Amino acid sequence: MKTPVIIFFLAVAAVVIASSAYTVSQTEQVFITEFGKPVGDPINADPAKNEAGLHFKKPFIQQVNRLEKRLLEWDGPATDMPTRDKLYISVDNFARWRISNPKVFFEKLRDERSALSRLDDIIGSATLDVIASHDLIEVIRSEKDRKPERDEALVIENSSLGLLPAIRYGRGVLNDEILKKAQPKVEAWGIELLDVRFKRINYKSGVIEKIYARMSSERQQIADRFRSEGAGEAAKIIGRKERDLLSIESGAYRTEQEIKGKADAEATGIYATAYSSSPTAADFYHFTKTLEVYEKSLGKDSTVILTSDSDLFRLFKSIEKPAEH
Repeated sequence: MKTPVIIFFLAVAAVVIASSAYTVSQTEQVFITEFGKPVGDPINADPAKNEAGLHFKKPFIQQVNRLEKRLLEWDGPATDMPTRDKLYISVDNFARWRISNPKVFFEKLRDERSALSRLDDIIGSATLDVIASHDLIEVIRSEKDRKPERDEALVIENSSLGLLPAIRYGRGVLNDEILKKAQPKVEAWGIELLDVRFKRINYKSGVIEKIYARMSSERQQIADRFRSEGAGEAAKIIGRKERDLLSIESGAYRTEQEIKGKADAEATGIYATAYSSSPTAADFYHFTKTLEVYEKSLGKDSTVILTSDSDLFRLFKSIEKPAEH
């Protein structure tokens, strides 16, 4: 009879020990509940203390509740939201968080699934507020001090054409703003929100069309400006060409007249010298000039009435013999 009793007590002791002993891993934090209410301080929750290992509790009436000690991931759904300049974008961001107060977390949320659902609401709302208070350029650009490369020939004086809008904050500052807005709200649930970052930002189809239309309009304005400048330069070149042509033609005409004048003067001098050398030469000159007048004034259909004492009629009557010398 003693052996069964001993076995019974040993079995009961084993059950009691198994019900009261538990182990805590390095990656988890534990708190004990008694009839559903937290008892004592969390175990292994303080990073400065290494409380992992074997622990004991009251058997049967106390329960071990285990929560993750490591950093946890929140990856929310992509959400459509407007920017301050009324352009709709799809924002997909992620966050890192951890359970900072296991008791409060367990009392209010119970598990990680509930926590992720609350984070969807809080981080989504903070993201919407921040995006709606900034322009699109602030969301898609990460460095506010970065100077974009640009062609100075495309920049028009007193115009924003060819210039990127000034960036006051940048995407990194917006991430920090979202984090600051969401942190106080999640602390009430025993959660510490460590970081929030944008994962992907996509344009909506209507926004892409507007951006393409604006880019096309800017390119068209730049092309029109180049055409206008080209037409102005062409007009200047044509004007200079016309002016140069007139100057060349004027100089050539002047040179031509000078040459002709000199030639006529030399020819007249030669004629004068030749026809004044003797009376016979003078009569011959008079004769040839009279014939030239006949040729120019008389044609086959010409009718001329001359008096008998006309100088033109003189050659029709007779030709005097040249004087003998």
